[in-house]
Amino acid sequence: MITFASHHFLIIGRAGMDFNADPPGVKIEHATGFQASLGGSSANIAAALCRLGMSASLVTRVSDDAIGRYCLNQLDAYGVNRTYVKAIAGEYRNSLAVVESCIEDHQAVIYRNGAADFQMERADVADIDYASYGALITTGTVLAAEPSRDATFHAFQLAKDAGIPLIFDVDYRPYSWVSAEDAADTYSKAAELCDVIVGNDVEFGFMAGDYKHGLSKARELARNSATLVVYKMGEHGAITFARNAAADEGAPDELRTGIYPVTALKPTGAGDSFMGGMLASLCHGYPLKEAVLRGSACASIVVSKPGCAPAMPTVETLNEFLLSHAGPTNPDLNQHESN
Repeated sequence: MITFASHHFLIIGRAGMDFNADPPGVKIEHATGFQASLGGSSANIAAALCRLGMSASLVTRVSDDAIGRYCLNQLDAYGVNRTYVKAIAGEYRNSLAVVESCIEDHQAVIYRNGAADFQMERADVADIDYASYGALITTGTVLAAEPSRDATFHAFQLAKDAGIPLIFDVDYRPYSWVSAEDAADTYSKAAELCDVIVGNDVEFGFMAGDYKHGLSKARELARNSATLVVYKMGEHGAITFARNAAADEGAPDELRTGIYPVTALKPTGAGDSFMGGMLASLCHGYPLKEAVLRGSACASIVVSKPGCAPAMPTVETLNEFLLSHAGPTNPDLNQHESN
């Protein structure tokens, strides 16, 4: 079972701007306006954790312009510590996502040319007091280009030297990578170093080189290196692999959980909210199964509302949702069983 010495998390990865098509439910091309909000998977996770009573520090770079300053102000608004967020001048720009609150044929148009966050260097991660944090969290996108990739792996080593857990959200975004082969190789190297790995079935299948072998990849990581691996399967729930501390060898324990069905407005933000909800719940002392289910409830809350960071629930919102909801679905015990 994973434990955290502190409720303060260090998160590496981008902060960006989301433009959400308005009114909710319309396609981007038919929008009458757009609502701006904080975006970027790492910033979203940080916002989720802060909303749930944790504290979070973000490590990244933002553009030295009005959009970068908007992101800084938004981090302040969510209570995210930005001591390690540095502005970079020149032609580098923050990422921009234009998205819609629609499920059918959902569109998200991403602008990532000359991304400021990819310019993070070793110096940006070198002088951090890693031992003062409960864990280091990173999302996969931060590994897609240099010098950000090298800086992240350097941070991994510094965090390991400090004795804090490494948490990896696979978060595969093909548009950020030069090639699928490079992404698969880099993700596998990162995953082998991490204590907690969270991804969906497609992402684990991608790392394995074949979607059919994704579950085997997750199980292998839990058996050989990671303490906790969460293999998400969308509407089919999740399989969580937990290495038994009393037995360093052998098959990890497997826990299957369902989801909390809701009427979804959009698919985005679910993974970020799940991560925040699960980690915060573990910090609050919930057993693993309940922590995973609370993460799933957070994901359901976010997909039922416009925006990502603005939709992240507070502890009160989460508890109210759990009290009013009929409960999670039964896990699909046959899903991926042959893998």
